[in-house]
Amino acid sequence: MVNAVVVGSGPNGLAAALTLAKAGVTVTVYESCDTPGGGARSGESTVPGLLHDHCSGFHPLAVDNAFATFAQLSDYGLEWAWPEVQYAHPLDNGDGAAAYRSVDETTRGVDDASWQRIFGSLTNQFPKITRDFLQPMLRIPSAPLAFANFGFRAGLPANLLAGLMRTDRAKALFAGVAAHAFRPLDSFGSAAIGVALTTAGHAYGWPVAKGGSAAIINAMVDALHAHGGKIVTNTHIKSVQELPEADIVMLNTAPKAAAQLMAPVIPGAIEHRLRSFRHGPGAATVSLAVEGGIPWTYKPARRAGTVHVGGSSSEVAFVERQITTGIMPRNPFVLVGQQSVADESRVNNGIHPVDAYAHVPAGYPHDATEVIVQQLERFAPGVRDRIVAHSSRTTLELEAQNPNFVGGDIVTGANAFDQLLFRPRPAINPYSLGVPGAYLCSAATPPGAGAHGMAGYNAAQAALAELQR
Repeated sequence: MVNAVVVGSGPNGLAAALTLAKAGVTVTVYESCDTPGGGARSGESTVPGLLHDHCSGFHPLAVDNAFATFAQLSDYGLEWAWPEVQYAHPLDNGDGAAAYRSVDETTRGVDDASWQRIFGSLTNQFPKITRDFLQPMLRIPSAPLAFANFGFRAGLPANLLAGLMRTDRAKALFAGVAAHAFRPLDSFGSAAIGVALTTAGHAYGWPVAKGGSAAIINAMVDALHAHGGKIVTNTHIKSVQELPEADIVMLNTAPKAAAQLMAPVIPGAIEHRLRSFRHGPGAATVSLAVEGGIPWTYKPARRAGTVHVGGSSSEVAFVERQITTGIMPRNPFVLVGQQSVADESRVNNGIHPVDAYAHVPAGYPHDATEVIVQQLERFAPGVRDRIVAHSSRTTLELEAQNPNFVGGDIVTGANAFDQLLFRPRPAINPYSLGVPGAYLCSAATPPGAGAHGMAGYNAAQAALAELQR
């Protein structure tokens, strides 16, 4: 009987565990907190009965990938819900831009044919493209022409790709998505995440899990139990030597934590690479209970699941440059999740849960509630008076609750071009820790952040392939 242990029960740890368990491996997951979930937890953060997502809220890459097909989590109760507007970007004076599932409808809204030219062919090819970019980069793509079409756009600086667009609406709409990378928009490859998420929005939408992101975790846990796996909570593992003997060890941790856990058995060169892994800027979060929802002046934003608050494309680029140099902006970029727009069950007596976070410098120690509310007031006058309760977390509190979020880095690693391509290190098998049977499976490995489970799935597939050699 093959045995495996997994340290960390975030989406990738559970995806790895489930992949192994379905292959007949006996799996035990160890979690330091009292509940599993990592960055996909949900809970009552403001008023009783109002469910907030603690980190990830929308899942454009989770609905149709290799792990989703493999896991069939709908059999364990997972349901998706889509907003009418996938995401919106309000501008001053009541203007703005909105992204719809339809490329054509989005193109008409931004009044810019370049949107269709840039994203139309990518959307048609996206199922082929995802098979490649959700894998490590040091491999031959299965659809080379489609992947080259994606790479030509993704490799550009985001502001250069936005510069190919004609209208301020189109430029701002793309800049808001590109800002998900937490990178200066003039840096090489900074368009990659924006291109991927924009195209995913047209191909699959930006859905929420009905009942909160924790519903993804609940389905994974139920599936794992159904295949004989078990989870041990309230157990903090400080060294792999504390784990029971196992054929496979999966670490859903940040790279430096993995190096510490694997000491002294990890090879020196790999340990150096892991300890040299760079983290990016942070997030400071606010959960809001808002009576009647946010009264955006740009009305399509009221129907949007996600709203990017940052003003013009040049303003977004300016503040994203500031946070990477350690400066806290006066008007930071803010991402707003309105999950109840897609999942009406989240509304409680007319009160809507709103989950927002501001992009801030790494380790920024201060509460960002006021600057976030000020940004909301700019584009939704009167929202302050609708807030009936709120709670917040600084970057340091985020890291304390989830050690993978070093300095508040919720994407588990800076998306500089080298790490975007070769995270956590250049290797044919970047999941391997250089010790037989030991693997890293967190969002620090390909394909990166998100509750899509692909990093854990890929790592588990690598482990199973090694067992067969």
